[in-house]
Amino acid sequence: MNTSSVYECNSPLITQDALKSSIIYKLKFVIGKDPYIATQREWLEAILLAARDRIVDRWMATNRAEYSQQLKQVYYLSMEFLLGRSLSNTLISMNLYNDIAHVSSELGFDFEQLLEQETDPGLGNGGLGRLAACFLDSLATLNLPACGYGIRYEYGMFRQAIRNGQQIEYPDDWLAHGNPWEFPRTENRYQIQFEGQVVEQDEGYQWIKTNDIIAVAYDQIIPGYNTKATNTLRLWSAKASDEFDLQIFNDGEYYAAVKKKNESENVSRVLYPNDSTYSGKELRLKQEFFLVSASVQDILHRHWLIYQRWDNLSDKMAIHLNDTHPVLAIPELIRLLVDKYQLSWHDAFTQAENIFSYTNHTLMNEALETWPVEMFQKILPRHLQIIFRINDEFLQRVHHDFPHDYELPRRVSIINEENGRLVRMAWLAAIVCHKINGVSALHSQLMANSLFADFTHIFPHKFCNITNGITPRRWIALANPELTKMIESYIGKQWLIDLSQLSELKKWVGYPQFLEKLGQVKYHNKLKLAKFINQTQNIIIDPQAMFDVQIKRIHEYKRQLLNLLHIITRYNRILANPQQDWVPRVAIFAGKAASSYSAAKKIIHLINDVANIINNDERIGSRLKVIFVPDYGVSLAQKIIPATDLSEQISLAGTEASGTGNMKFALNGALTIGTLDGANVEMREHVGEDNIFIFGHTTEEVKQIKQNYYHPRWYYENDPELKQVIDQISHGYFKPDAPSFYQDLTHSLLDGGDPYLLFADYRSYIETQEKVDDLFRTQQLWQAKVAQNICNMGFFSSDRTIQCYAEQIWNIKPINL
Repeated sequence: MNTSSVYECNSPLITQDALKSSIIYKLKFVIGKDPYIATQREWLEAILLAARDRIVDRWMATNRAEYSQQLKQVYYLSMEFLLGRSLSNTLISMNLYNDIAHVSSELGFDFEQLLEQETDPGLGNGGLGRLAACFLDSLATLNLPACGYGIRYEYGMFRQAIRNGQQIEYPDDWLAHGNPWEFPRTENRYQIQFEGQVVEQDEGYQWIKTNDIIAVAYDQIIPGYNTKATNTLRLWSAKASDEFDLQIFNDGEYYAAVKKKNESENVSRVLYPNDSTYSGKELRLKQEFFLVSASVQDILHRHWLIYQRWDNLSDKMAIHLNDTHPVLAIPELIRLLVDKYQLSWHDAFTQAENIFSYTNHTLMNEALETWPVEMFQKILPRHLQIIFRINDEFLQRVHHDFPHDYELPRRVSIINEENGRLVRMAWLAAIVCHKINGVSALHSQLMANSLFADFTHIFPHKFCNITNGITPRRWIALANPELTKMIESYIGKQWLIDLSQLSELKKWVGYPQFLEKLGQVKYHNKLKLAKFINQTQNIIIDPQAMFDVQIKRIHEYKRQLLNLLHIITRYNRILANPQQDWVPRVAIFAGKAASSYSAAKKIIHLINDVANIINNDERIGSRLKVIFVPDYGVSLAQKIIPATDLSEQISLAGTEASGTGNMKFALNGALTIGTLDGANVEMREHVGEDNIFIFGHTTEEVKQIKQNYYHPRWYYENDPELKQVIDQISHGYFKPDAPSFYQDLTHSLLDGGDPYLLFADYRSYIETQEKVDDLFRTQQLWQAKVAQNICNMGFFSSDRTIQCYAEQIWNIKPINL
């Protein structure tokens, strides 16, 4: 891979000989291995450490500048940071990629193979965590003072394997080989309290007799691209306050002696523990409080070190809550200011209002966190008191300001009294945070007009939209070096820090040579993916075929099942008309289903059963293949996205907040087939209606259909192709050894209401897929639309997104370096 145009070194102070000496030094004196017997992973770790050394000075200089300039800083709290591998990203940020690659070659290694040895950190799963990682990259690239806070999960969500079509879950022990990027901060530790009781003393409250856990900090450097600025991601690991009971140990009860230690450290053990049980829900609540308590204590500690005062808190810090998971930071800040630092309730609450902001990522009730009051009372009794007081004062205000709307206080109360007394975390955020944003124009509109309609009426100036974006550094420079090199040959390099410059390519899109080059880049990427699939899945696919891809978390609302209905329809059509000129397709799926989500697991099983039948049907040959690639993550996405021709973004309108996969695909030269949902709406506006395939009912039409009593069985009875597909699934065509296996799935569609309107959107989807085929047959026209997509994706940079946050919500300025 020739990456010289992207990754060339511009620092004459670092010679390749110096890099080689540094790598060998790290191998011998830090890792403790003789170069003659060191493994590939040990060489990789030596390279990591040598690269890390060269960014530490920048990191320390940035920290000194932040302190000396006394800038307002943003603290970004998120339960997930889906970072991906760090070495290649760090090297391009420092312009060292080519030099390290050359040194690796001199040492006898293929650098790309070495990079594959690096483990993906198990710190996130879906779009929420990937967005947070993009934001960290952009904050550093824009020289903005920021620190991310998360949990150092010992195990990721899980490693996914497929056995007999089923998802099998294995522990994701991503720290098995350590994490050379992190710096343990054993001196930065905080006591996290749970349970106990609250007593009133000296006109205040004391939280006593608690069960405590210690949070210990681990720091990771987040480099900015082609800038001196670097920021920090601080992750918390749970340690027991008492390692073990020596008396019990000496009495021979060895397991009992460490029981409390194990229970304590479970808090940071696993990303997304199964919360289908009461104890699982308790653990999730403890995880969230563990994150926010450690982070808020650390933030206040840092502030006091510099300023020795509390009245300027909101002038010097902004705390951003990435979804509802960290909303407990609000009562925790108030508790610390009132109970520990003796601020008045009024002053503490006013500071909280000015400090906190919140991003809403979903409108779906099941994803909007609520906690039973009884559970909250048991685990966080002082915080429940604070929430009750916030709620009481707010409801008094509502009653005073809106005396004639008798139902309004009930609707906006943080405590939902109707469904078993639940604490509504999104409501708490809406009341206290000074800004609440959605993540696409459509989502923000729906958020303000439906989910938070009452709060929009009460706080008309709180709600805004900031459309998501992606970092072009990882998602094109790293993922697609051939396309990056091609773009740079036309417009130079600055577009990687100003994505709007892609519009300069428009002058070339009418030239056949330009379109031919685009097609060649795509073909080479498809060749690489075909080779990878052959090596890992033992399936041969044709790189000339259309690569039709849906990779994302498996969820009913994302409608992988609708995609599958089209694939089976296509299969039936090929069998019925084998002589027709079919456009060959490879349908590629990837994604994990949550451990407790049985319906999503069954969808994975069906995808693999359908793949088994179609891929082994000699009548079909290479005209249709179905692939499920297991263990989806950032590194896998970086392989699949550049090779994609057709991007499936087919969630039911009104259910996907934004999506960022849609942006990654379009930037890398895939055309989108999708509904008018999430950021698809804005993508259509930017790339042009003729350059995107839109199908299905709109948000308003979906609302009308549901209000008019949707009857999925009518569609089934009146569409012969749909009926054939559903009957095949229901009667065991794709699972002959267990013919009734999928009847619960088809029953949920026919008689369970089909909540995501697969049947209502089916025919529109099929007809739009026919248009996709027609266009793909004329490759020059296809590539012309691909070019229009790439040229018009400048708006969807996370740099633009972060600049909007900095100006509209956080009010922060760049560091002067």
